[in-house]
Amino acid sequence: MNSMNEKASDHAIIFTKETHQSNLFKTDYTEIKLSNTIVSSAKETTRQKEEDAENQKNETSFQNDEKRSISNNLMRHLTVQTSKYQTIHTGEKPVRCYVCKHSFNQKSNPAIHMRTHTSEKPFKCEICEHSFYTKNALIIHMRTHTGEKPFKCDVCKHNFNQKGNLAKHMRTDTGEKPYKCDVCKHNFNQKGNLAKHMRTHTGEKSFKCDVSKHSFNQKGNLVKHMRIHNGEKPFKCDICKYSSNWKNVLAMHVRIHTDE
Repeated sequence: MNSMNEKASDHAIIFTKETHQSNLFKTDYTEIKLSNTIVSSAKETTRQKEEDAENQKNETSFQNDEKRSISNNLMRHLTVQTSKYQTIHTGEKPVRCYVCKHSFNQKSNPAIHMRTHTSEKPFKCEICEHSFYTKNALIIHMRTHTGEKPFKCDVCKHNFNQKGNLAKHMRTDTGEKPYKCDVCKHNFNQKGNLAKHMRTHTGEKSFKCDVSKHSFNQKGNLVKHMRIHNGEKPFKCDICKYSSNWKNVLAMHVRIHTDE
């Protein structure tokens, strides 16, 4: 009996030791698992922080690049504008055409000017097939087809298809004559009229007839002269079939009908 009790006691001690060891193993495993979880979480947190830092760095770099780009574009714009307006005020024309030696105050002007030498006319009218050196010239031309006259005189309500024509017209209302002759002090309301007038002082006759070699100081006079050679008679009498190559000659003819 005692022997049986001793065996049971030994079994109980062995079971208790095994249970204790099993509990110790479970505790160690739990602690190891918890430790691994903590380490893994810490690594994930560190990795996330590194990613956030890298993203912030990239975003900051992008923003800085964008700011630099805007700043550079602004500086280029200001440089161009400053240079442009400085040359306007100083009269400086640093850019030259290598063909005819004309000078310009902006780099874009000679590119357009060169088309007069190459005869390039990239802007084409889709209605009449006329071509033009500049886009603005095409826009103005299109108004001859559409009849558009967006520029209005506030005084007499006349409309014009070009801003320059309105400016010229306004001088007839205001009496302004801003173009002055340095020789005889005559004043003119149009720059072209001053240019014509100056030829009376210089004796320049740049308009030449290819037939008779006569020269003229105004293009209009050459046109009139050419009617002698080509027989053109654009001035017609409304009463009879008489026509003349001179407007004043037609006026004298008309007096025959009116008894003036």
